[in-house]
Amino acid sequence: MVVIGCFCIGTNQVDLTHAAKKGISVFNSPFSNSRSVAELVISEIIALSRQIVDRSNEMHQGIWQKVSKGCWEIRGKTLGIVGYGHIGSQLSVLAEAFGMSVIYYDVIPIMPLGSARQVESLEDLLRNADFVTLHVPEIPDTIGMMGTEEFSQMKQGAYFINNARGKVVDLAAMASSLESGQLAGAAIDVFPKEPGSNGPGFNDSLGEFIPRLHRCKNLILTPHIGGSTEEAQRAIGSEVATALTRYLNYGTTLGAVNFPEVDLRAITTQDERHIRICHVHRNEPGVLKRINEILGGHNIEKQFSDSKGDIAYLMADISKVGEEEVEAIYTSISKTPANILTRLLCESFFFSFFFFFFFSCSTCER
Repeated sequence: MVVIGCFCIGTNQVDLTHAAKKGISVFNSPFSNSRSVAELVISEIIALSRQIVDRSNEMHQGIWQKVSKGCWEIRGKTLGIVGYGHIGSQLSVLAEAFGMSVIYYDVIPIMPLGSARQVESLEDLLRNADFVTLHVPEIPDTIGMMGTEEFSQMKQGAYFINNARGKVVDLAAMASSLESGQLAGAAIDVFPKEPGSNGPGFNDSLGEFIPRLHRCKNLILTPHIGGSTEEAQRAIGSEVATALTRYLNYGTTLGAVNFPEVDLRAITTQDERHIRICHVHRNEPGVLKRINEILGGHNIEKQFSDSKGDIAYLMADISKVGEEEVEAIYTSISKTPANILTRLLCESFFFSFFFFFFFSCSTCER
């Protein structure tokens, strides 16, 4: 295995550290579904404020229940966004178009879009927002970030939305807030544990709080569909496939989540007898010295190296390489003490058959 593509934003299904140590680069799709998620949040804000899901369920049961109590316009209300990244910032613009005021909290200072305003703490956001929506990754600092204390800090009758990661919210505490009336409604698209396939399975085997959620009013439960649109899936497929192709064909690691991000101008058919060395190695002193000693008798056209934690990655292009020299270069580099994975790439017809055979056999062994 050389590379892994995650056709989604999250990569917690992959042991990123172990993959890096094996020289396996991992790519995801951090941008392609952001619009779909932002639009879902807007739809949930309106649905919650008008109790649309409850009214729809009643109609399906043959009950006509026309009420206005507890139903609101979203114009003039305050939306609090936790995590002002790709999704949060797009949501900010959409919310302002509906006449909402936007505040946001992030661990780093981020320039706002439109009239949005960054607040200094999560508590500030919770106390002032009519709607709170989470858009944070699942990391040690965010797991369980919304619990009993945080829900008690929210405004009486506020609404809560989580389309981020299931483990960042204590759903039992949220259920208690809905049952007590502290929350007027909520929308949840992600859960700490989720069924492995479509069909029955969303029950108490996933958590004792699930039956409580089933009974809560004005609660929208969806099966992790934030990025489930035709447009998002098409874009995700294109984004990840492009990243995989660029890595396999050119060695480029831009966008890798577990590798140093390294790139060089692509070798073309006009670069006669050029080869590209892609060398993944442990981040140790003296590695570049050894590699440059091996390449000392060749013309190094360009070279770039970077490191991320314990892993380092070198790309180097050398020209005027004879067919008889290729194996010697590969063998010498792959036998250096810090070597994890060495690949040689070429676009030249002169090497096409030789490289295909040599690369296919040698890479699998190392």
